[in-house]
Amino acid sequence: MSLELNEIRNAINNGQTAIGIELGSTRIKTVLIGPDNTPLASGSHDWENNYVNNVWTYSLEDIWEGVQNSYQDMVSNVKDQFGVSIQTTGAIGFSGMMHGYMVFDQNDNLLTPFRTWRNNITGQASEELTKLFNYPIPQRWTIAHLYQAILNKEEHVSDISYLTTLAGYIHWKLTGQKVLGIGEASGYFPIDLETKDFNSKMIGQFNQLISPLNLSWQLEDILPNVLVAGTKAGKLTVEGARLLDITGELQPGIPLCPPEGDAGTGMVATNSVSVRTGNVSAGTSVFGMIVLERELSKVYSEIDLVTTPDGKLVAMSHSNNCTSDLDAWIGLFDEAAQALGLNCDKSKLYETFYNMALEGDPDCGGLLSYGYISGEHMTHFEEGRPLFVRSSNSNFNLANFMRVHLFTALGALKTGFNILFKKESVRVDQILGHGGLFKTKGVGQKIMAAALNVPVAVMETAGEGGAWGIALLGSYMINREENESLVDFLKEKVFSGKMGESITPNPSDVAGFNEFMKRYNQGLAIERAAVDNLK
Repeated sequence: MSLELNEIRNAINNGQTAIGIELGSTRIKTVLIGPDNTPLASGSHDWENNYVNNVWTYSLEDIWEGVQNSYQDMVSNVKDQFGVSIQTTGAIGFSGMMHGYMVFDQNDNLLTPFRTWRNNITGQASEELTKLFNYPIPQRWTIAHLYQAILNKEEHVSDISYLTTLAGYIHWKLTGQKVLGIGEASGYFPIDLETKDFNSKMIGQFNQLISPLNLSWQLEDILPNVLVAGTKAGKLTVEGARLLDITGELQPGIPLCPPEGDAGTGMVATNSVSVRTGNVSAGTSVFGMIVLERELSKVYSEIDLVTTPDGKLVAMSHSNNCTSDLDAWIGLFDEAAQALGLNCDKSKLYETFYNMALEGDPDCGGLLSYGYISGEHMTHFEEGRPLFVRSSNSNFNLANFMRVHLFTALGALKTGFNILFKKESVRVDQILGHGGLFKTKGVGQKIMAAALNVPVAVMETAGEGGAWGIALLGSYMINREENESLVDFLKEKVFSGKMGESITPNPSDVAGFNEFMKRYNQGLAIERAAVDNLK
């Protein structure tokens, strides 16, 4: 133990580690990994988006406070565990929620509050660009936000000098480099798989579309550069080091890997970067990705086309809503327990109630729920309206109540996967799960396996999530051998012998989930008809 401890201390002091920081929807997490790519320490900072003037946003102050606090929490844990300070590291990487809209003028001033992926306010732009490019442009995408701002005739458009994402913004401020990793870039603007860059033909089409406006810029003037995994993406500047580590201990000059999105880091953290592999990240939102063997036959508004961090084509089914409504119900149960004088640990509540879901009827006893905290593009709802309903003859008990809320968290995701499996005959050997839904052992896996009718595995390291994934991309950048692919690096140096614990679908659960989806889709049809009648 003493020798191992000394080895860890030496690795930290000699910069043989890598740091990954990911800004998720509700938590900013920092992970330090050792020379063997396993996590040594972590830190975190909880935060929440704000709904300001009908826009989901985070302020710049909240962004930097969160990054700094998460980093310092990791540093404190390193000191507590190993008795050393962090002054350098081999590599740093940043990841964040994909998509969104951050625009700056020539003096680097933010022109409008950060618009996150959660906003369903770009419907017209999404539809028009999808038709123009013959390529799916979801409402979350950065280019959709830009074009919607143009359609809305927003004054700031003429002053744009740089357009980036959350991860790209932080990377820029710490290195001075205006770049994005290709996975992150693929949710910003369509990628040319041959050139591993933004699609030049579509850039030309966009410029032609906006040419009557006579703006002072063309699209290529405000785009970041696109980099694939393994490429060095600048070094930590003196100013950047002070911005990240407010204590002043961290030294400049540390190389940074390309900033990535949470989709790409999820693929890395689950070793899902080769064809016929897939993963599902389930938390505030839920998205499932499969690395494709071939391109899809047509455009589907429900399916994003993105890439792995090394540039392979990926089909993504993304739902804006997953566990937020369920979390709110757990909070209500916690209040009830406290009102009765029962001081329950929150993690115990989750474990107890999640496991109760496994005792429910396969089809949830006829209950129905929609956990739409925000709008849901997958099912074409612009605003969120959480809803729980039951008939007079439903089997209304706690087990079925919990089960239906776990089922509905995956309802919109299932819509996208049905397209891939049934219309496109996409094949996947196994799905790797990670995120908050899988924290209670076995439950999230069983529900996901029932929803997708595919074996679902969870690795021990899944809890480290995307922060570990971006740290691995930093390690790949500095430690890879000449011509070593990301697939081989992960297979041989990170996941060798680590298959994860897999759960196969239970036929009864699969049938029950399909019965639930019939009610789910019938309810959506009724709601859409009601909305149309109001119009």
